[in-house]
Amino acid sequence: MWSNERLSYRQYFYDAWRKAQARELLTPLETQLAEVIAEHPEYHFIFADESLKERDYFPELGEANPFLHLGLHLGLCEQLATNRPVGIREIYTSLLQKHQDPHAVQHRMMERMAEMIEKARRGLPLDDARYLMELKKC
Repeated sequence: MWSNERLSYRQYFYDAWRKAQARELLTPLETQLAEVIAEHPEYHFIFADESLKERDYFPELGEANPFLHLGLHLGLCEQLATNRPVGIREIYTSLLQKHQDPHAVQHRMMERMAEMIEKARRGLPLDDARYLMELKKC
């Protein structure tokens, strides 16, 4: 799934959603993708129209990139499943007790993840301790 080529990456989302809708056998990753897409009905129209896979999204115009958003969900799922960085699962559990809404908690955490990714993109080293500290503030 993970590819530097944008269209190949996006096609994986389309294929997982199509297969889920057709009740075909899914790989574990496709199952995760389909579940994340299912939680976002605001994006269903995108996955119903393959021509939209090539569309650009401009945050400066207030557009959310659905592929980035769903990818962040998957990344967070992976972090929680592996408890990496160590302690993230405990923070998630604590935030669930505080906010009582798993999807909202994931979105709060994903904002911090996106900030961390942006800093790394600018050449700053990844700092797990700072990331976990920021997550605790959610």
